[in-house]
Amino acid sequence: MWLDQRDSEVLERPECLRLLALEAREGALGRIGVALVDDRQCEIEAPLVVPVNFAYSGGKVVVRIGPGLLADTASGRLVAFEVDRVERDHGLAWSVLVRGLASPHVGDDRPAEETGPTPLVAHPGTLLLAIRPDVVTGRRFALSPAGGGRTA
Repeated sequence: MWLDQRDSEVLERPECLRLLALEAREGALGRIGVALVDDRQCEIEAPLVVPVNFAYSGGKVVVRIGPGLLADTASGRLVAFEVDRVERDHGLAWSVLVRGLASPHVGDDRPAEETGPTPLVAHPGTLLLAIRPDVVTGRRFALSPAGGGRTA
């Protein structure tokens, strides 16, 4: 086991992918982030980060989104996807970060409603976006006794 400078356990890739798959099965929320780019001026603007339900399928993170800024921006670009969990009963927390290319998910011919994750929103979209896990990192750490892992 390797610890970083803050005594967080650095998780190896297989453990990160295991945690990712477990959270996907439990219907957890993750966050997808993409840098917005002003194509007219070739300048990077503030990043866009959106909470999403996700699946882990075929070695990729799969999210189901609707039309809009995320759909217009993420496909064909490098994105970040993060999922975490706080286990107060065990005094632990962990976080997994996946960075890689996002592209339309190519699966079987069934519709997104049958193959993708089930979003919590009332009117989910039908675009399945797959995130290739080029870089996968994670940390696990003990919760601070003073704060109990709670934030304001």
